[in-house]
Amino acid sequence: MTQHYHGTPITPRKVLAQLRGRSFCISFARPDDVEWCHENGQSNMLDNSAFSIWTENMKRKARGEATVEMDGTFWQGFYAWAERWLTYKTTWAVIPDAIMGDVSANDALIAQWPHGQRGAPVWHMHEPLDRLKRLCDEWERVCIGSSAQFRVVGAANWHHRMTEAMNAICQTGRVPNWLHMLRGMNAARWGYPFASVDSTDIARNHNRKNNPREMAEIWDGIQCSPFWDRKYVQADLLYAA
Repeated sequence: MTQHYHGTPITPRKVLAQLRGRSFCISFARPDDVEWCHENGQSNMLDNSAFSIWTENMKRKARGEATVEMDGTFWQGFYAWAERWLTYKTTWAVIPDAIMGDVSANDALIAQWPHGQRGAPVWHMHEPLDRLKRLCDEWERVCIGSSAQFRVVGAANWHHRMTEAMNAICQTGRVPNWLHMLRGMNAARWGYPFASVDSTDIARNHNRKNNPREMAEIWDGIQCSPFWDRKYVQADLLYAA
């Protein structure tokens, strides 16, 4: 069964209330609904907010404005915030990551994580496959993030890279870990063996004459296979920009 985490905040609160019993993704940058989600949700994931802050920083730089520093002090705040909610056994957290950082930078952030297996490290799709395999050896749950030349979810080179990744870690046909696809709700339709996915689709689009409960029912009904059939990958397409 694939777990579907619906991104928050979802406003107004009466809309969120229609989703009672669902699973939610709460960002450290926007923790507005974190208490409600733990009182009413089935399972919750705590997003470290690295991607949303990185995206916002790009916009601020373009406008000549000051950016948010995701330094040690920032991450200490995340650790403290997450600690309370990780008391709930059905809650887990995305371990801090550097979106455009190198392997050593991301491994350093993992080493600083204080809450053990209650967190999941991120493998960025532009990183070496050996790192993905190593993370799968060391962690029960691993997140996959679209990045760099593979940043567009669903693009042709994205599919090729994802296929290469699944071939690397699912050599027996079985998936060795709980794989979570970040920003990957739609990717649950495409045959990859994700155990969970997340999306802010309801938060962004429920006001466009959509019924939030019906939206959640459609998403939550999409299930991924727990198996992977090895597929051929044409290597020269993998690194197209």
